[in-house]
Amino acid sequence: MKSSCQVCELNTASQLKKLGENAANTQFTIALAGNPNTGKSTIFNALTGLKQHTGNWPGKTVTHSEGYFSYQQNTFKIVDLPGTYSLLSTSDDEEAARDFILFGKPDITIVVVDAGRMQRHFSLLLQVMEVSDNVILCLNLMDEAKKHGTEIDTRTLSRDLGIPVIGTSARSKDGIPELLSTIHKMAKGEITTKKKSFIKPTEIVKYSVDKVAKHLSQLDPELDNTEWIAARLLEGNENLAEELKKGMISTRINSENFEPMYHLVEEYKTNFPKNYHDERIENLYAEAAKIIQSSVSSTESERLFRIERMIDNLVTHRIWGFGIMFLLLSLVLWLTIIGANYPSEFLSFLLLEQIYPFLKTGANELNFPWWLSGLLIDGIYLATAWVVSVMLPPMAIFFPLFTLLEDFGYLPRVAFNLDRIFRKTGAHGKQALTMSMGFGCNAAGVVSTRIIDSERERLIAIITNNFSLCNGRWPTQILLASLFIGAAVPTAYAGLASIGAVLAIVLLGVGVMFASSWVLSHTVLRGEVSTFHLELPPYRPPQFWRTLYTSLIDRTLIVLWRAVVFAAPAGGLIWLSCNIHIGGTSIAEHLISLLEYPGWLMGLNGVILLAYVLAIPANEIVMPTVLMLTTLVLGGSGSEAGVLMEGGTAETFAVLQSGGWTLMTGVCLMLFCLLHHPCSTTIYTIYKETGSWRWTLLSIALPLGLGIVVTMVTAGLWRLFS
Repeated sequence: MKSSCQVCELNTASQLKKLGENAANTQFTIALAGNPNTGKSTIFNALTGLKQHTGNWPGKTVTHSEGYFSYQQNTFKIVDLPGTYSLLSTSDDEEAARDFILFGKPDITIVVVDAGRMQRHFSLLLQVMEVSDNVILCLNLMDEAKKHGTEIDTRTLSRDLGIPVIGTSARSKDGIPELLSTIHKMAKGEITTKKKSFIKPTEIVKYSVDKVAKHLSQLDPELDNTEWIAARLLEGNENLAEELKKGMISTRINSENFEPMYHLVEEYKTNFPKNYHDERIENLYAEAAKIIQSSVSSTESERLFRIERMIDNLVTHRIWGFGIMFLLLSLVLWLTIIGANYPSEFLSFLLLEQIYPFLKTGANELNFPWWLSGLLIDGIYLATAWVVSVMLPPMAIFFPLFTLLEDFGYLPRVAFNLDRIFRKTGAHGKQALTMSMGFGCNAAGVVSTRIIDSERERLIAIITNNFSLCNGRWPTQILLASLFIGAAVPTAYAGLASIGAVLAIVLLGVGVMFASSWVLSHTVLRGEVSTFHLELPPYRPPQFWRTLYTSLIDRTLIVLWRAVVFAAPAGGLIWLSCNIHIGGTSIAEHLISLLEYPGWLMGLNGVILLAYVLAIPANEIVMPTVLMLTTLVLGGSGSEAGVLMEGGTAETFAVLQSGGWTLMTGVCLMLFCLLHHPCSTTIYTIYKETGSWRWTLLSIALPLGLGIVVTMVTAGLWRLFS
């Protein structure tokens, strides 16, 4: 049976060539742009196959993909840009896409649009056409559009736009040969398009833009799209101004020669329309509607649009929207906690009850020295096993569920709902998404802050993300609530009291996040709240298996690997601290004595404080470390020293009571568990994302300081009134 390549009329197998090492010698560069959820990545994969790689943009933590293909003896490099709704946005990923289109000088720019929802996505196309030559419109998902009764006259649309229009269904590869042929003709100059503006500026706008653009051209005669840059500067786009001053857009423009430009912009800004940005977006959508009206006919799509509006009226309602949001988040967290129990128990049984004794027996048979066996197995292996068994199952459940909600189109509605509250604190509405991601893992929450537009608001989200109770702290909170809160009420209400206590801690964390965001926005991160422009994406059934794969690989396993890297040496350190003696007393016992009084002031003890120091790589091993250190203080020694421990609920409660724990200890530890410093994985991620020790240290100091103050006040009041 012949392959599709062998029977393809336009791109036969004989015309295809594996690029391999010759990929760098490409003749033409293609930019692939489009809104999220338009099938852009599917188009990219259809053109490149497996000949692709990923990397980061220079100076930015934004991942991009590059691929290569050969057609008609010409080689092409195609850059899959981050999904963006507009060239006017200021988030890192959207800025990366914008800068490549405007200043990367691609030979061809392909804009991918959802054929069934053209009116939502045409705004980006019109913006790209204003700044780029050689633009191709790829109407993807044509099969879905036809199913919904949408008929598109691509010839009329191409005439009205003045660019080639190709209809595709990338999943089935329909239209891909036509797209390849059009790319080739445009690359060879057989088809050409020029920049085209669909909106005529007012006289005052044109005059101001021309003056600033002329000065930019004097600074760098080879700089492209000076009118576009001038308009953004007059709008007050500080991010773009910073990029210019740092030489990121033009090597001929720097902080010194940009100063006169800054004063010129300030001069003409006084007469520039204050609402220019909003009016421009409205005009773009209005113009898009006019163009689409003459080439698209549909009754079903209008019906679907009305249905979407009805759903949006419910999920974005000022009252009901919050209720739905709370219920969905609670459902996700409940499924995560309940669903993770069984795989966690299995992994714990496998790693701790089966493999651990096997390793100990093997070490004894091989005559390992006691210290080597203890360090490698009781220390490094046990800590790693604990992290994997406790951390992997909830992440493997939470992240796919969260991503499914994102793909469905609901999470942008969450950001819309919470934008008003976050704006009052001086933060950004998209922080709602990063906060929710933090409930799964704070490190992943920090990474997700890339979606936030301004650097100032992104830093606020990064610094305060630790107040989202991550999955590593859920087991501790649930255990403490069950042992101490549940035990303090009648048995019939124990379960309800325990759940209520955990939910109260979660809500307290959200409240502290709002309060901290307000303080930061009025002190070290003072500034104006950026305008939040968010196009609500259409509702679409998620691609389940693709979502499952990407969430497991891109989020779960990467974060887990970082945790394991830090947990392994921590396990060794814990074992050494319990087995190296000074003056007949272990290092751990010496440290516990030193920390006992500060612990008492906080309503805790020296064991708990040392556990948080030793277990900084992973919150998952805090309680096993506490149980091990408590046993050590109570007289445990020999083979038990430095061995992480776990027991049943009754056994754990008995050990803690023997260590002097009371209801006050449990309550204070629940508070400290919420407010203490981030784990080492999160700290490392914060530094990688910010590139600054200043912000990293503040991210550590803020929650730790709050944790110390809150627990000391709580313990003081408890002792005063008890």
